[in-house]
Amino acid sequence: MKRLFALTICLLLLQIVHANPFSSANSNFHRLINYRDTILLPVINTPAPLPGMQRGIYERRLDSIHKDIPLDYNEYVQSYIDLYMHNRDEMGQVVGLSKYYFPIYEKAFRDAGIPEEIKYLSIVESKLDPNAVSRVGATGPWQFMYTTGKLYGLNIDSYIDERRDPIQASYAAAAYLKDAYQEFGDWLLAIASYNCGKSNVERAVAKAGANDFWSIRQYLPSETRGYVPAFIAMNYVMSYYNKHNIVAQACNFSTKTDTVMVKKHVALSSISQALKINISELAILNPAYRRLIVNGTAAAPRRLILPQTAKENYAALYNVLNGTGEAVSPEPKVTYASYTESKPERRMPTHHKVRRGETLAAIADKYGVEVQDLKVWNHLKSNKAPVGQTIKVTSGEEVSTSASVSQGTKKAL
Repeated sequence: MKRLFALTICLLLLQIVHANPFSSANSNFHRLINYRDTILLPVINTPAPLPGMQRGIYERRLDSIHKDIPLDYNEYVQSYIDLYMHNRDEMGQVVGLSKYYFPIYEKAFRDAGIPEEIKYLSIVESKLDPNAVSRVGATGPWQFMYTTGKLYGLNIDSYIDERRDPIQASYAAAAYLKDAYQEFGDWLLAIASYNCGKSNVERAVAKAGANDFWSIRQYLPSETRGYVPAFIAMNYVMSYYNKHNIVAQACNFSTKTDTVMVKKHVALSSISQALKINISELAILNPAYRRLIVNGTAAAPRRLILPQTAKENYAALYNVLNGTGEAVSPEPKVTYASYTESKPERRMPTHHKVRRGETLAAIADKYGVEVQDLKVWNHLKSNKAPVGQTIKVTSGEEVSTSASVSQGTKKAL
């Protein structure tokens, strides 16, 4: 009787596993679309086949939204569709955020002449989170590494990190993908290279003797094998989410905004006080400003995104941006999330002597920079802090909290 009971339990467990082949992958969903790590897509080597009728529905739907990039349907793509569909709340948040971020992406892609549907790649990369940072330092909604971001024209210093700027980062991503397409002549291969690098795709093409993703897939890194199917699946989910009981959730910030160009250093706290806007909302709309200071100058004005405000607030805003009137408040110390007053001409240190027990992460936090910055500025190959050595903690330019700057001007884009 005991043996019969044990056998029955085993058979039931096998039926449960067979009925839900993606149950183990579902727990990885947060890592799949909200990357705080490198791209770690669950690799599905033997996806379960679909019934003919169901397969036909998905094929027709993908075909109906096909534009410039081939949206091939197969079991690998279906596996990721199922994976996303099992997490309706998270996808509802993404759909809500897309109402704000997608128009930004679409303009950048139109200007660059690349397919609009590549916008869905940012969901696979970061879940549309401009503050996403991976374990190895990839940052922003398009997950640029430091060196690649600099290569594609993004400003990264102790004040600003344009990898976090949805506008600037989208133009940089468009430029990378356009370069990759010109090299490979295939959008899916260009997208694959965004994950694993152009050299890995080149080697896979050479090994396969072919020039399309599905032919070279087996020669690509395991993460990239799932990356392109995940992108195709995201096209489907974002186009047909309402047919799968996914409800768009409202953003927790204003999606109706105005833009001003700032030609002086202005603290977001001053804007917050003048317009009576929560500073956290300003930080969400302006994620590139690492110290919550818009570091504009006459030579290099900076973009400031503001929630639309009543006309009666324009005078207070003008005063803050032009340094006149009572609305101006002292600039904060140049440290993260600190809003206390600073002394005139206080300069940030440019170097730091590493003491025993200190880590690069702790030093980066102290000076408001990233570990990746410290490694690049000091030619460090590991994350270990060199005890006893003096290292750079800025890009090389001294930073003053009371720099002489010209007046700002308001300009709607």
